[in-house]
Amino acid sequence: MKNTSKRLNILLAVTLLSISSPVVLAKTIKIATLSPEGTFWMKHMRVGAKEIKEKTQGRVKFKFYPGGVMGNDENVLRKIRIGQLHGGAVTAGTLSQSTPDVTLYGLPYLFANLDDAAEIRKTTDPMLSKEIEKNGFVNFGFAQGGFTYLMSKKPIRSLDDLRQRKSWIPEKSEVGLSVYHYVGVAPISLPLSDVLTGLQTGLIDTVTTSPIGALALQWHTHIGYVTDQPLNYLAAMLIIDKKVFNKLSETDQATVREVMEKVYRKIDQQNKVDNIAAREALINQGVKFIKLSEKDKVEWERIDDSVINDMLKKYKYNKALYEAVTANKRDAPKYHH
Repeated sequence: MKNTSKRLNILLAVTLLSISSPVVLAKTIKIATLSPEGTFWMKHMRVGAKEIKEKTQGRVKFKFYPGGVMGNDENVLRKIRIGQLHGGAVTAGTLSQSTPDVTLYGLPYLFANLDDAAEIRKTTDPMLSKEIEKNGFVNFGFAQGGFTYLMSKKPIRSLDDLRQRKSWIPEKSEVGLSVYHYVGVAPISLPLSDVLTGLQTGLIDTVTTSPIGALALQWHTHIGYVTDQPLNYLAAMLIIDKKVFNKLSETDQATVREVMEKVYRKIDQQNKVDNIAAREALINQGVKFIKLSEKDKVEWERIDDSVINDMLKKYKYNKALYEAVTANKRDAPKYHH
């Protein structure tokens, strides 16, 4: 009887110990992205994943689905919700439903240049990441895509020229819709994967993208002109579902944060260099950059107040974040609900 009682006590102690000590299981984190295999972006995410696997002794691994095989950013988000994926390298605006503040970086004529953007982001990136985390995702930093420009088969100098074109905008681009509403144009919304076909068939003849985007997606083969007026700033990020991330031990969470934040700082810095090089590459391939007259510039820049006011009404931004993001924009509309 004594032996039985002793065995039961030992069994009870072991059971209690196993309940109170979390068992850390190996976790493979599935990440999708539109970035094609072989790009600087993918190479560095893979380098980061290898470092994480080594530092966690194989407890945390990453499996990547590059090149849009899991669909566009909206599809990736849906697959994260149902547990088919755990995260994605997506454009900042993808989380506009859960975290409206992510659309702030995409407001028109927000930053004077890339250095201005970098300076503002020192303050605003951590604030924005905190908002994203409050709403269910862990973010490891922002990587710039540079500024977008109007790129077209025929030159666009004025808003009147734009009204004659067949313009593409990304799906669910609220900022883009607001811009075209101001101009008085009904744009054509297509998934990213259909844009090249749209240019080839003549369904569209005008796109808005960055120099690096135009080259990576091969759109530059169907455009002859770039209106040399930066429109808005692109940023992308790596997000992981917080519920999945929280299943990692605290030590492994710290490792993933440290390594992937370092990776995103590197991608961010390299993208700045690559965008400058991409602009030169477009010029070398015969694409003409059109300088606007001062009169036309003024006309274009009137767009921003209208669009920013639309977005302030729609998204009800975090006041502190809005004011920090627009700190260097002297004529930014005042915050209001």
